[in-house]
Amino acid sequence: MKRLFEIDSWKIIETELHREDFRLAESIMSLGNGHMGMRGNFEETYTGDFHRGSYIAGVWFPDKTRVGWWKNGYPDYFGKVINSTNFIGIKVLIDGEEVDLNKAEVSKYYRELDMQHGVMTRTFTINQNGKETEVEVVRFLSVADKELAAIRYAVTAKNYDGIVTFVPYLDGDVRNEDSNYEEDFWYEISRDAAAYRGSLVMKTKDNPFGTPTFQVAATMQTVVEGEVVKQKVSQKEEYVENVIEVKADKGQTVTLYKYVAVTTDRDYEAFELVAKGRDVLDRSVAQGFEQLLEKHSKGWESRWEIADIEIAGDDSAQQGIRFNLFQLFSTYYGEDSRLNIGPKGFTGEKYGGATYWDTEAYAIPLYLSTAESTVARNLLIYRHNQLDGAFHNAKQQGSKGALFPMVTFTGVESHNEWEITFEEIHRNGAIAYAIYNYVNYTGDKNYLHEYGIDVLVGISRFWADRVHYNKPKNVYMIHGVTGPNEYENNVNNNWYTNRIAVWTLRYTLDVIDFLNQNGHEARLVGHAITEEELTKWQEIIEKMYFPYDEEKGVFIQHDTFLDKDLMTVEELAAEERPINQNWSWDRILRSCFIKQADVLQGLYFFNHEFTKEEKRRNFEFYEPMTVHESSLSPSVHAVLAAELGMEEKAYEMYNRTARLDLDNYNNDTEDGLHITSMTGAWLAIVQGFAGMRTAEGVLSFAPFIPKAWNQYSFHIIYRDHYIKVEVNQESVVLTQQGPELAIKLYGKAATIPAEGELSIKYR
Repeated sequence: MKRLFEIDSWKIIETELHREDFRLAESIMSLGNGHMGMRGNFEETYTGDFHRGSYIAGVWFPDKTRVGWWKNGYPDYFGKVINSTNFIGIKVLIDGEEVDLNKAEVSKYYRELDMQHGVMTRTFTINQNGKETEVEVVRFLSVADKELAAIRYAVTAKNYDGIVTFVPYLDGDVRNEDSNYEEDFWYEISRDAAAYRGSLVMKTKDNPFGTPTFQVAATMQTVVEGEVVKQKVSQKEEYVENVIEVKADKGQTVTLYKYVAVTTDRDYEAFELVAKGRDVLDRSVAQGFEQLLEKHSKGWESRWEIADIEIAGDDSAQQGIRFNLFQLFSTYYGEDSRLNIGPKGFTGEKYGGATYWDTEAYAIPLYLSTAESTVARNLLIYRHNQLDGAFHNAKQQGSKGALFPMVTFTGVESHNEWEITFEEIHRNGAIAYAIYNYVNYTGDKNYLHEYGIDVLVGISRFWADRVHYNKPKNVYMIHGVTGPNEYENNVNNNWYTNRIAVWTLRYTLDVIDFLNQNGHEARLVGHAITEEELTKWQEIIEKMYFPYDEEKGVFIQHDTFLDKDLMTVEELAAEERPINQNWSWDRILRSCFIKQADVLQGLYFFNHEFTKEEKRRNFEFYEPMTVHESSLSPSVHAVLAAELGMEEKAYEMYNRTARLDLDNYNNDTEDGLHITSMTGAWLAIVQGFAGMRTAEGVLSFAPFIPKAWNQYSFHIIYRDHYIKVEVNQESVVLTQQGPELAIKLYGKAATIPAEGELSIKYR
């Protein structure tokens, strides 16, 4: 655990330059607006260790697979989001000496990320050859105009008269740190430099895999406040710059405004990218920096009106949840149905920036409750649109039906770690579960015949083919899998995998019955579902094998889990953790230690199907062996612990998920933020502390409040209701905009009046 930043309810504040932890600070200070994003890089030159990273939503490259031993079924490439043109760059020179905070004498340094308004501000004072210079930099990526980035760079000559040289530039000569062959993925299409202006158009290289190429244009315009004494332009391959010399008298501030438009051929014809960028810049410069900032800030304020969670009495917890929500909405806010949510978003290259099952399992519940239902619907349609790829993946493995990928941009699997990619097939069930979750929460049953049935039948056919029948035991089994606990590979009968396979088959049968009974029989014709097939599915449901220990009363994680040397995490020496950074992989695989919820993932998903005592026994057995080295782990444990009345454990797990990156719990945040698991803090509060459930279409709450908090409150959108939940140490208050709503509160029937309030005494 490492905390670099001050505690503040709305801001991330850095009061010293952390040269030794620069990459960690870069990750935390990331900005995005859904269309583009970047790590917290400096505009000016920095010669210390850093990771330059700017990324464009939907722009990726198929990096040729690199493995030592090729196995049939491996994908040809690993798809990854690619580092794109550095468009924020501004070299700064004071009387000809370049500003470099890695080398300069820095007397004051301050950087803040204002999450309420989506703005990053830096101020610093440096001394170069006795010349004291004060700098203030303000940067934002507009949510009011998604293609716009704006920077205000102000320099004050404190004790001298001199020349400040600004060199705003666009640099397309960038690389991915994680490329398999150290390949440059881009080449230049065109460039142009003129007084106070410039443009650079880059295109991804052709590839042998038939995946799309992309063109990205960065177009800049600068405005200077101060007496310009010289101006020139310069350009070379993949690079353009303006050089602007400004006279600065003692005590005077000179300011450069850099406006950048980033346009892509995902949205426009390639030939018009620069012209479209110019349109953005013309209207932006006409409005001016302050007006643009105001519109952008109001956009963020409107997002917070719906999604904010307020916590009184614990600023650390408050900062954590807001940081998570800020970074989530910086990555994805549902405006573009072609996009999904990458595990690192715009904050780093690890995991390739592609789509994982995290979206369906962890992100959709949040977006269901904090945005219009079309956002979650679009996330589901994203998978439906990639169904052909899922059929291809299953065929590659010699299976029938549809296997949704572990990692993808197109639906075709693009990850090649065998034990994860080809054995962690439980993700297929998460896709089906997301359909159920969406329909159950929204009541939108039209989705089932419009899109859902195609996905459900494809996934069910995969499960029916992937199981095998054990004749002596008269049961169906699934061998050779990796469950959610990735610290065990190639196991037999992972309980969660078997469970979600059966659940998917059962749910698909229910949906088929629903469609037949509601006039949608024709929608099933194209799937050619036979009675023999339906009978087989039902037989698998009835005869699936689930490992269980009668003596302990727990579901066994997989067939041989209890043969391990069982011990608790408390028995580990502190210096051995995290074990994934200190142990060999062999030692991890042989250990009993669990990376993230596995059996407990099933109890979380299918919560209403298990008794409280079943949940308690399994939680008390598995959680002490869980090292929580997956960012997805703490939230599930927080929700279950809260339900079971384990308030201290629930609070511990909340803090771990809410501050996972802020406090660098897993010692890996320098690679980028854990974007998809940032939903965990929201889940821990709304589903955990507030006990919100929607089982069988009924909304219910069972709130508790941690002792460290005075109050917490949040809003949810539920069908045609806009509900505010407030919990303090004395009362629970639910108010709503909408018609009368029947709910359950602490397991009892209750009603929130139309446009009214329901208030009860806490506990």
